[in-house]
Amino acid sequence: MSFSSVRSFLKSKESILFNTTVALLTIGGQQLFAVFAFSCPCRVRSNVYYGLAFIGVPALILLIAGYVFNEQTWRLITGNSQSAFLQEGSRRSHLIKYKLLCLVLCTITGRALVAPVTWLAVTLLNGSYYVCALSEFASVEGYEVFGNLSTAQRREMLAGFPCPQLVPLNVTRVKDEVILHLRYQSQVSGWILIAIVTIIVFLSLCLTRFLSPLTFLHLQYWKSYVNNENELFQQAVDRHSKIFAMQNIKKFFGFLPDSKNIKEIRIPSRLDWRLVSGLNLLRIVNEDHCHYSLLHAWAEEDPSDGKYIHIDEESNSITQAPE
Repeated sequence: MSFSSVRSFLKSKESILFNTTVALLTIGGQQLFAVFAFSCPCRVRSNVYYGLAFIGVPALILLIAGYVFNEQTWRLITGNSQSAFLQEGSRRSHLIKYKLLCLVLCTITGRALVAPVTWLAVTLLNGSYYVCALSEFASVEGYEVFGNLSTAQRREMLAGFPCPQLVPLNVTRVKDEVILHLRYQSQVSGWILIAIVTIIVFLSLCLTRFLSPLTFLHLQYWKSYVNNENELFQQAVDRHSKIFAMQNIKKFFGFLPDSKNIKEIRIPSRLDWRLVSGLNLLRIVNEDHCHYSLLHAWAEEDPSDGKYIHIDEESNSITQAPE
């Protein structure tokens, strides 16, 4: 199999590979947390806050990170896309717009949910966080050792179950049974979560394909076209911006970095340096153009030629000498 064939295959499975990589990294991070960072306080009320914090807070952070590091999120909310969207209302029905918007949001959310759902599932299958959070609420009505204890004393003893060194010897068997039951609840919840997510993903894929106006082969062609267009567009952007930047740099310094046989160079004035220094903000020039940098704004103002000095052949040869 040739390299191009392998590259094409990997590119066609880019979404699956990305989601798999995110899931594996999340599993590895959860295992590191469980070994090095998690230590149940074994105290009434503290167990609940501590356990739920380790279950929910990392999942929330991973969800936010999934939105932040998704390029489609910023494509949706950056610039004047909203006003452009409203202008399209005169030419397209609102129903189609809302369908497209919902489709994009669902796609972004689906990818963002990979890491937090993986965290929740692995955490529940592990069971340690769940045992810590809910140990003080375990049902022990059938054990005689708790018969003479008040509700507060019972919760205090149950809260110490995740810490074997705090459990009296006569309660060790009860502690083992309670922890086993809590692990059972946690792991069953984890498998139920995995089953629900799997069913939702499968039904979503089926519904998306069923409602698609494209045939299977036409959809494959569309995906290939979009990938190639993005790749070629990025190459054109890099080359176009480099050429555009070189024109402004040449205007400022009087030569280009790769120029040969430089005859003269421009000496920027103090005002020139002041105009191109400072915070770089995108500034609108008019309805059609904007300044991409301070150097671009300086060049657009058509400054005077400034001071030029001639370069002798010896200095030019030193400049062009290889490192």
